[in-house]
Amino acid sequence: MLRTHTCGELRKAQVGETVTVCGWVDSRRDHGGLVFVDLRDRYGKVQVVFDPSEGADQHSAAGDVRNEDVLQVTGRVVARSAKDVNAKIPTGEIDVRSQRLVVLNKSRTVPFEPSTSNPPNEEFRLKYRFLDLRRPRLQELVMFRHRLTKLIRDYFDRDGFLEIETPMLGRSTPEGARDYLVPSRVHPGCFYALPQSPQIYKQILMVAGFDRYMQIARCFRDEDLRADRQPEFTQVDIEMAFVEREDILRTVDGLVGFLMREVRGEEFPLPLPRLTYREAMERYGSDKPDLRYGMELHDLGPLVRNCGFSVFKNTLEAGGRVRGLCAPQAADKYSRRQIDDLTLFVKDFKAQGLAFFRVTETGLDSPIAKFFTPEEQAALKAEFQAKTGDLIFCVADKPSVTSAALGALRSRLGKELKLFDPNQMHFAWILDFPLFSWNEEEKRWDAEHHPFCNPVPEDVSFFETDPGQIRATSYDLVINGYEGASGSVRIHDPAVQQKVFDLLGIPAEQAEERFSFLLEALRYGAPPHAGIALGLDRWVMLFTGCDNIRDVIAFPKTQKASDLLSGAPSTVDARQLKELSIRVEEAPK
Repeated sequence: MLRTHTCGELRKAQVGETVTVCGWVDSRRDHGGLVFVDLRDRYGKVQVVFDPSEGADQHSAAGDVRNEDVLQVTGRVVARSAKDVNAKIPTGEIDVRSQRLVVLNKSRTVPFEPSTSNPPNEEFRLKYRFLDLRRPRLQELVMFRHRLTKLIRDYFDRDGFLEIETPMLGRSTPEGARDYLVPSRVHPGCFYALPQSPQIYKQILMVAGFDRYMQIARCFRDEDLRADRQPEFTQVDIEMAFVEREDILRTVDGLVGFLMREVRGEEFPLPLPRLTYREAMERYGSDKPDLRYGMELHDLGPLVRNCGFSVFKNTLEAGGRVRGLCAPQAADKYSRRQIDDLTLFVKDFKAQGLAFFRVTETGLDSPIAKFFTPEEQAALKAEFQAKTGDLIFCVADKPSVTSAALGALRSRLGKELKLFDPNQMHFAWILDFPLFSWNEEEKRWDAEHHPFCNPVPEDVSFFETDPGQIRATSYDLVINGYEGASGSVRIHDPAVQQKVFDLLGIPAEQAEERFSFLLEALRYGAPPHAGIALGLDRWVMLFTGCDNIRDVIAFPKTQKASDLLSGAPSTVDARQLKELSIRVEEAPK
């Protein structure tokens, strides 16, 4: 080994010892004879002192080192005087007095310092990710991710789960997002698909008799990106046989309790709270509500049905809804111009407008307040239990639009008004999602989750009469307003599976062609089974208080799915394309 100790482990117990440390120069200071270098590795920093009395050559070499040079230093550990102790770092009670310096590698002048408190923009940092990853915060996140992953493996291992790898090269199937396709050289004109999830393979493992499966699985989806989404990501994939929904919920409840105890030292109350999908949409306008604060949505239809404001009356008469929320003590925090910005914001969710009322000691203050009688104003205040200084917002529109607009507005206001403790973690289950959703554009039914989700048994009769009423035996785990996990009881009856395919417009012969290996497996003694997938990247992001998933992935892609470090995706030469029987046409401009 080139070192006897890491930079972060030396303490007063090593005073008097001769040690060798290696690392990067974090900073260098020349104090008129003595040269001080802070040497850094992923374990921490230690101060190295170069004294001319210990050797002129190594002292001279120390005068030439620059930030991010890689050094090997051998020296004695000495205690600092009381006035020089740095209590901010674990090695702050000692120095290493250098006796020998070896410059292992010189660095070019770096485009930014990893130790800077003001790093450059994200795209620039991603281009120089090898420097960005030297930043202490990012190293902490990478190490935390390792620890969380190990704890998850430990939890499932002790509960009898087997980690089984599933293929990266599979068959393209029509469900979910767009596949990433991989051309086959051996089979010209044919393609593999990278897995969007191990869904079909883990169901086959249940048929094969491996009743408790888990995998830290890499997944790939060619979809539009955002701050909490990447084209390649990591799932904690779980499947169990001979179970019901309750068994999955209880298993994940136990994982949450275990991680909260091991990572944060908190005893978390179990079981986790549960809401139905309809309850979540009615109360919060979202199927992944942030439950660290209240500010619930209210149905105002009965209160405003006979008011003088035509927008509300006409919407209700057309079968729409009038709903609202009350932002606590926000009346003085939002000017009319800021409310206009909020109006533009809800229009992104197809709302026609945003009405508002400032709550005063005498009633409601608003451009539309004149259309409401004193009794109607009092009823609105009573509905929200509104206090002076509160700000009421209302949306009148189709039911789905009121949910989407007010749910998004609630989330934005919660952050802007700082209604929650950012260090708190809140987990809750959302149950009984719709099995199908109506695709208005294509005039057909789509699977809400995926086509292998089992319907609630008592809803099977709705297949012929009202598919929109069919509930799925599905469940999402919501963490601080993010979808942290999603799963369902699977279909193990081929007849029920074909009913779902029929409704989705996948005829039997097409289903056989695309899903033959799963359907064939279901005909050979498939046990009842269920599963769930946890978004590992998202869990790390939430446990560490980050708001960008790219910060917790060592080598992430940009929002345009580009790897700025390596330059991927890139063109390939004509010989490679010819081997794959592929001809590339010029993209339309």
